[in-house]
Amino acid sequence: MIALTTGAERRLAAEHWLLSTVQDRKRVRAEWDERPFALLPCGALFAAVRIPSTVVQAAAGSDDQEDVDHYLAEALMEGPVICDRYAARYYALVPASTARRWDVPDTVCLGKGSELGVPRPGVTAGDGTRMYWSVPMDSAGVLCPPYAVSQAVMVGRYRSVTHG
Repeated sequence: MIALTTGAERRLAAEHWLLSTVQDRKRVRAEWDERPFALLPCGALFAAVRIPSTVVQAAAGSDDQEDVDHYLAEALMEGPVICDRYAARYYALVPASTARRWDVPDTVCLGKGSELGVPRPGVTAGDGTRMYWSVPMDSAGVLCPPYAVSQAVMVGRYRSVTHG
């Protein structure tokens, strides 16, 4: 017999993993119920590379949300990415150790001492919220490879200069 894990089970596992970053899990759940995101600390389980939308759109060769989300999923090997529509930024979740050595132009790596607005797992662009999972967190602890994030940023920077 083959054991299958459903999407709902994977989202729940990702939610529990994200909740393990805080002591007050009830607060985070309440924030997720009240608004599209909750503030979670970076630096223990993950860091987040903040990338301007213009760089991501240049790398994707499109400003269409669906095209950009598809590009990110492919370029970042299905690693989780959050989009903040209002701030016009993307946040690629990477291993926490990345923050210590990150040095890629036009980006900032949020590590220990930083907080990030994180949508509840399962919130997508179609929900029309301010923040959503551009690339969903499909499994607990699966993050973007830092080299893939760096490469996507450099492609975006190059394309924005040559096609801008």
